[in-house]
Amino acid sequence: MNGCGIARDASGRGLSVVLAEQGDLAQATSSSSTKLFHGGLRYLEYFEFRLVREALEERETLLVAMPHISWPMRFVLPWHAGMHFDSDTPTSRLLSTVMPWMKGRRPAWLIRLGLFLYDTLGGRKILPATRTLDLARDPAGKPLKKSFRHAYEYSDCWVEDSRLVVLNARDAEARGARILTRTRVVSASREDGLWSIVTEGEDGRTAYQARALVNAGGPWVEDVIRNVARINSSEGVRLVRGSHIVTRRLYDHDRCYFFQGADGRIIFAIPYEQDFTLIGTTDKDHKGAPAEARCTDEERDYLCAFASDYFERPVTAADVVWTYSGVRPLYNDGAKSATAATRDYVLSLDTTGAPMLNVFGGKITTFRRLAEHAMEKLAPVLGNDRGPWTARVPLPGGDFPHDGVAALIAGLRRDYPFLDSYWAGRLIRAYGTEARTILGSARDKADLGHDFGATLTEAELKWLMDREYAREAADVVWRRSKLGLRLAPEDVVAIDAFMAAERKKAAAE
Repeated sequence: MNGCGIARDASGRGLSVVLAEQGDLAQATSSSSTKLFHGGLRYLEYFEFRLVREALEERETLLVAMPHISWPMRFVLPWHAGMHFDSDTPTSRLLSTVMPWMKGRRPAWLIRLGLFLYDTLGGRKILPATRTLDLARDPAGKPLKKSFRHAYEYSDCWVEDSRLVVLNARDAEARGARILTRTRVVSASREDGLWSIVTEGEDGRTAYQARALVNAGGPWVEDVIRNVARINSSEGVRLVRGSHIVTRRLYDHDRCYFFQGADGRIIFAIPYEQDFTLIGTTDKDHKGAPAEARCTDEERDYLCAFASDYFERPVTAADVVWTYSGVRPLYNDGAKSATAATRDYVLSLDTTGAPMLNVFGGKITTFRRLAEHAMEKLAPVLGNDRGPWTARVPLPGGDFPHDGVAALIAGLRRDYPFLDSYWAGRLIRAYGTEARTILGSARDKADLGHDFGATLTEAELKWLMDREYAREAADVVWRRSKLGLRLAPEDVVAIDAFMAAERKKAAAE
């Protein structure tokens, strides 16, 4: 995400940009998030006020620029008197000193104070404010255990994380950048004041020269520094694995839950892809290669047990239909635990020769601001005086009002009567105003070519290949969409075969 955001910003300032991605776009961390644009309510306990304020400010800025792939959600935070802090947080240590009789408990007044800060720090205008719920009367209380009588409801936002990455790459390309997927940087060295860079892709090796190198390698950022650019550095990342489970839909309303655990951690339970519930995330130090991150049985069972402490009907391993896990590349600040490690980003500019900017950490919510700050560091050494420009500038398909999704869906169903509500909604939520370009002059479903199942047609698949860098079935069914939750294994095989045939045909032309 950070690499595509920086490429977009730099291209829009008139710079010549090449982005090399070793796999598919968003193949690792950026498709494995909890998929929220949020300020990070729990980060207030760590006094990370700058990070929280920046993230809160960004929520509405991003909503306006991408209303098709991001939308407001309400979060229900149940409270009871036995809730405790993680004992390592600055807030917990402070309260233990000045109010030792609290014995680490999270008092209701402190949660309400945190939510007041959450409502006010970011200059909220679009999103509604916090309110108090009586769970005995509100529908949000129905799926919960009867011991939960009160809750707070606050605002944050959903985002389709993988599509966000792809749309930033597309916009960067539209502004002149070259986007190279499945292309690994095998070497980078400083020569005569420039970077000499060699990439390796499906067509072999290619050499480039550049005035600056941005290392936005995510979990591989340290590997790029040491093994690709061969630079000695004391800076590094702490790899923290965040795992999620997806179950069949656990409740009927459209709000999310923010659950606080006895261990001081929190998880979310979020309505997902209409028929499912997403639960996560864990925080575990990750040992081994980032690409090997998997949700372990222990993590799955932990999330099931955590959610079962709140839901009236227990969540079991049998309810889980899918799991995923990603590695957060957090800046190694020496924190005692994975949970306590900073979520803020660090941009380190090395100017001992041609400049190299290393990107450590970062939340998906603050990717755009991270890109602006990256350009603040790079622009002077590159002699570029163009200022920030990305705030509220629509991404492809996002050129409509932030509250205009329902009207777009209704218009699509009116003009393409063969679409049902699910299909039309899925297309608008993925492509926004570009959904009409994909559908073209189709009068019925047959005009869209082969039906691969779950509303995925040949017309859409060709769009994803021609315009959105997709090359294999996994790119489509687990990143450009989540149709893998609905498709049968034989459907995915058919998609792979079709895409292989299309690639072969294109290579022969």
